[in-house]
Amino acid sequence: MVWPIEEVARMSGVTARTLRHYDEIGLLPPARTGSNGHRRYGEGELLRLQQILVLRALGLGLPEIGRILAEQVDEVEALRGHHRRLLAERDRIDTLAGAVSRTITELEESRKDGGPMTAINRPENLFEGIRPAQYRESLRDFPDLAGDIDRHTSTMSEAQIEAGHRERTAQMIRLAELLAAGVPAEADPVQAEIEAQHRALTALRTVSAEEYRAIGRACVENEQWRAAYESIAPGLAAYQRDAIEAYVTTRLG
Repeated sequence: MVWPIEEVARMSGVTARTLRHYDEIGLLPPARTGSNGHRRYGEGELLRLQQILVLRALGLGLPEIGRILAEQVDEVEALRGHHRRLLAERDRIDTLAGAVSRTITELEESRKDGGPMTAINRPENLFEGIRPAQYRESLRDFPDLAGDIDRHTSTMSEAQIEAGHRERTAQMIRLAELLAAGVPAEADPVQAEIEAQHRALTALRTVSAEEYRAIGRACVENEQWRAAYESIAPGLAAYQRDAIEAYVTTRLG
């Protein structure tokens, strides 16, 4: 049995445009293409698409996914490998969810007591489940920036790397607090956080307005980034994207 591209898009949640792109780069050729150019997919292609989507959800870039699929011989063994990766990711997400749950409790208690709300002063377990290596892994869509970050961090101590990572996580939580308070993405307190992020990036390399805008879009489109933001607060990924878009338009445009 074969399915047209529109049906595969409906079943998988992947757009027809993405499926055509996967065909163009040789990642997922259709079973056949009609004389009218319409692509049709068989069961083998659906299984391959499932593997692609699993690996994308784990944060892998398309070039690496292509290499992994090219090296596969046995589909069952390949799926077992993907299953092991998913279980490891589930454990990481469970740890992250626990850290966020504790943060929510702390926020609620501090509001009752009238105590400070500064995220960076919270306990060490705030950062469980979000590690620096995973941050670098998520930069696969920005190889030049990832290379600059790797070169920069190679000169830093583990303590310095961890401190920088904690500050990035603290920024995410401060944005979550602003989101929860109903502060618009273009408002000054939000833009101050985005400016701090932009300064940190430009300390490593020159970042064009379009590249920074693309980084903003990746907060929603990059599965690993989106999962990290959404685990802290629903809607935070889009809030960060919109804040960056406003920053680029008003300050870099």
